[in-house]
Amino acid sequence: MRPCSDAALAAAITLFLAAVFPLRAQQTPAKPADTQTPSLTVDRDPARSPDAAEPVGSPLTKEGKEGYVLYKNVEEVVLNATVLDGNKLVPNLTADNFQVFEDGVKQTLISFQHTDVPVSIALVIDNSGSMSRKRPSVNKSAVDLVQASNPQDEAFVVNFSDEAFIDQDFTSDINKLRDGLSHIESRGGTALYDAVVASADKLVADAKRPKQVLVLITDGEDNASTLTLEQTIRRVQQLSGPVIYSIGLLFGDEMSRTEARHAHRALEMLSTETGGMAFFPKSIDQIDEISAEVARDIRNQYTLGYHSTKPTTEPGFRRVQVLAEAKGMGKLTVRTRSGYFPVVRLPKPSRAVASAVGGAQ
Repeated sequence: MRPCSDAALAAAITLFLAAVFPLRAQQTPAKPADTQTPSLTVDRDPARSPDAAEPVGSPLTKEGKEGYVLYKNVEEVVLNATVLDGNKLVPNLTADNFQVFEDGVKQTLISFQHTDVPVSIALVIDNSGSMSRKRPSVNKSAVDLVQASNPQDEAFVVNFSDEAFIDQDFTSDINKLRDGLSHIESRGGTALYDAVVASADKLVADAKRPKQVLVLITDGEDNASTLTLEQTIRRVQQLSGPVIYSIGLLFGDEMSRTEARHAHRALEMLSTETGGMAFFPKSIDQIDEISAEVARDIRNQYTLGYHSTKPTTEPGFRRVQVLAEAKGMGKLTVRTRSGYFPVVRLPKPSRAVASAVGGAQ
């Protein structure tokens, strides 16, 4: 496959998102049998979410009303890392406490940050039939998670079964998020992988915050996606996409042990490979505590940046390892994404070539 530039990729994603946003009330077109790009359907019910049809924003490149500046160095590899001493978060580390390795080669940090920066959050909630009795508790916990996060965070709501719907686009308004979560039509299967990829695509294309998180809550195994687990993880890694926090409500008698085991493995892999964490409460009563833990984790991460010692033109997956040491502490655990795919940037054609191409008939 011929590599494409960032601009071409961004344009393709923008055209794709514009093409796949029919009204929720309309019949969604059937997916081609060989489709590999799941889509989100926008709910534009004006009686319930009047701002859902507003134009999607683009990343800020200068100071805006949110009060921060987003700069992006396309050559820089950025890692969000959580450091733990046992089960306790470790604060107050400096850049000197960290070592970063890419494919076994030590890298030199060029940026370091440990502040509570605003985050763009995708709330991706299972809306299949088995979730109907759990949704009130799930919805409350999702709202509590956002309320416990940075006030400048933005979030959008995706409810999914065999299809994924955006029931509230990006907003910092808690009431709008609550309304989006309340749109419950429990039915159909569980196209979990498709919902994750479509939501990750939207985060990368439309989020205004430099740090991105996907919170996934489900009670079952995927049984309706066009993508596999491995394809889903690869797609998120190719995007240098969001950290995924998974909450698996796998208790009760609604699935077999084999199904529960498969669901557990899938959620663990989605979270571990992206630097997040998977939680498996024993009852619905524990979900509030888990939501609070996710919020704490998001707000206490370190952000590390480096320029790879490999050229960006060298393709293939690059495995990343981050180590942390501090005096007076035992062995520290660092949780971050397992690696990334480099973005290959094509050189711009010379004026002579551009002129020849533009003048060809």
